[in-house]
Amino acid sequence: MTLETVSTNKSFGGVQGVYRHRSAQTGTEMTFSVFVPGHAPGARLPVLWYLSGLTCTHANVTEKGEFRAACAEHGVIFVAPDTSPRGDDVPDDEAYDFGKGAGFYVDATQEPWAKNFRMRSYIEQELAELVAANFPVDMDRQGITGHSMGGHGALTIGLRNAGRFRSVSAFSPIVSPLSCPWGDKALTGYIGSDRANWREYDACALIEDGARLPDLLVDQGTADGFLEEQLRTDLLAQACEKAGQPATIRMQEGYDHSYYFISTFMAEHVAWHAERLKA
Repeated sequence: MTLETVSTNKSFGGVQGVYRHRSAQTGTEMTFSVFVPGHAPGARLPVLWYLSGLTCTHANVTEKGEFRAACAEHGVIFVAPDTSPRGDDVPDDEAYDFGKGAGFYVDATQEPWAKNFRMRSYIEQELAELVAANFPVDMDRQGITGHSMGGHGALTIGLRNAGRFRSVSAFSPIVSPLSCPWGDKALTGYIGSDRANWREYDACALIEDGARLPDLLVDQGTADGFLEEQLRTDLLAQACEKAGQPATIRMQEGYDHSYYFISTFMAEHVAWHAERLKA
């Protein structure tokens, strides 16, 4: 699989790169970013995957996330993929919460989305193999995090692949697409109207159905305008408590949904993952 280097910049003693490749899963060109800290020759480093939210590309967290100093300190590679396939031939929707920029980390089964919108398989399989083949990662030490729609992706991918990820966290995640308008719209459109098929894409449902993680960290701002209707952090807290799933869910007073919030707590998340990835 050919990997094209779009750009590289030295930062905190490491290299921040942006890369492009042709995806077999999405049938499109896909762009992602990777920060590789400085390291000894031949060393293999743990990797932290970051999944972005609605309307975002790889660039949002790369430019605003303020993760590089912490990743350099702890020796963690940071990978940020796009949120959906893109291109002139890719179907789209006029709304911001469906279509391009809103892949929801699912494998779509409904037309016209099924051909390209295969973000679950892209993240879980194709991109993982590409990163493993081209960067100095130790694939036995993987963590995953994300924001909003990407927090939903991180939680569900982590829960479905608990043996792969040593650590899972999220910033203001959509915790239950079964219980919010964003999820109802996206999963109906991508997966169809049979809500039983949605459970594998719902963190609360996965926990209810027996999926478990060693631990979980979630940060949520109390001034987030999406909290009550779309994010429903309370449902995740209830599901974890009922199932005995260890979880630290922190309601951060006065913070909103923006990267001002994410960047405030990013270093803590990187350190939290690093502790578990190096154990």
